[in-house]
Amino acid sequence: MGSIYGDIFRISTFGESHGKAIGVIIDGCPSGISLSEEDIQEYLDRRKPGQSKFTTPRKEEDLCKIMSGVFEGRTTGTAIMVMVENTSQISKDYDKLADVYRPGHADYTYQEKYGIRDHRGGGRSSGRETIARVIAGAVAMKALKELGVNISAFTQSIGPVHVRRFDLEQCALNPLYMPDYEAALIAQDYVSRLIEEKDSVSTICVGSAASIISCIVRGLPVGIGEPVFDKLDAVLAKAMLSIGAVKGVEFGAGFAAASMKGSESNDAFFVKEDENGKRTISKRSNNAGGVLGGISDGSGLIMNVAIKPTSSISSKQFTVNKELEEVELEVGGRHDPLIVPRAVVVVEAMAAISIFDLMLRNMSARFENVKKIYS
Repeated sequence: MGSIYGDIFRISTFGESHGKAIGVIIDGCPSGISLSEEDIQEYLDRRKPGQSKFTTPRKEEDLCKIMSGVFEGRTTGTAIMVMVENTSQISKDYDKLADVYRPGHADYTYQEKYGIRDHRGGGRSSGRETIARVIAGAVAMKALKELGVNISAFTQSIGPVHVRRFDLEQCALNPLYMPDYEAALIAQDYVSRLIEEKDSVSTICVGSAASIISCIVRGLPVGIGEPVFDKLDAVLAKAMLSIGAVKGVEFGAGFAAASMKGSESNDAFFVKEDENGKRTISKRSNNAGGVLGGISDGSGLIMNVAIKPTSSISSKQFTVNKELEEVELEVGGRHDPLIVPRAVVVVEAMAAISIFDLMLRNMSARFENVKKIYS
């Protein structure tokens, strides 16, 4: 059951790093959404490997194929199945890892849980499984945009290098997906030195539109989230922490709120009037990150996601094998020296899947909504 996510917009992912293919089956997607392979490919291209020296040299085109659920360019309301074939596996690079547990990886825990594991590229625990998430996220993103909801993410910091300026257009112009040209140059030098030292770096993956935020969702209406166990921030936290390298999530002021006074943390309400005279409730600050009581409050949803360093490093490490012998290990194969450039779109995808699912669930919160459909 660990490969199934969502309540109404429900995804089931499959595939391993060195298996034949990776893909997803999406149930509960409404009919009538305009969808093509090109719509999905746009997101997969942001995730695919081999695009710079800061990602794995493994060359995969990651071309998607829609197998079901779409007819004449629109979703049919039935199960959508999309897959990507693996074409560049070099499994022999992992032969020596069959009986050795790599530090920082899931080798040991998978072996203990299942009594068997696919050692080729990490098998199911490989970051390559995120292809399925990005596919499903692309479908959810297409629907959300029609509803006026926009999700975007960018790299806010890499190691000691932090973004100081914000220009979202810069993200597509540098391989680290940073909105600050100068910070991107400094970060590239920093990561290049780590590559020479055969090491890796931790990152914080951050989102678009405001100063230093990991992921921001704009256009989200008030009322999204299902207290008490499926609060908006709780669902998003689960979604983010399900991504292999993620070690922490915060919303709004996050951990900084723990050192604030109540008078500092609380976001004061006020009445805002637009040019047409329409009056709405707004907030003077957004320490809550757009979520109150687990429900969206109409502000921009702000989320920071912390990502650990790549576990596969080329320098020698100490570990043990299946015979409980202590050994030294140098990890071979093709790996990302830096996770974050390709992880940005995965964060967006999981946010989109989670929010679209919650928006569909929210349709039954009021009987008047039900009557609009059936009356």
